[in-house]
Amino acid sequence: MPTHDPQMLKGVLGLLLLSVLSTGDSYGYGLVTQLREAGFDDLAEGTVYPALTRLEGAGLLASHLVRSESGPARKYYGLTEAGRAELTARRSAWEHLVSSVQTATTVSPTSGERA
Repeated sequence: MPTHDPQMLKGVLGLLLLSVLSTGDSYGYGLVTQLREAGFDDLAEGTVYPALTRLEGAGLLASHLVRSESGPARKYYGLTEAGRAELTARRSAWEHLVSSVQTATTVSPTSGERA
């Protein structure tokens, strides 16, 4: 599996976390597992937890503790209303960025010019 550019991943990690959390509350390691299953095999736990802290500090996530039968309580995160609005804005910005990159990098195979 190819690895992801760490700087690119850092730039979209907030979008990824908000997207995963839009389907329901989860805890840090659960989010890491979900993202790894989605193809981010090289995602380090050490990048996810600070990102969750930043998103919570910005008011985009709320957290609560849930008792665990097999160990300490887990901190679960969920989207706030501001988080849902931010997710919509980030998805739109991502789609615009992808479209612009595709336009700038598409070259016609016959002429060497942009299509």
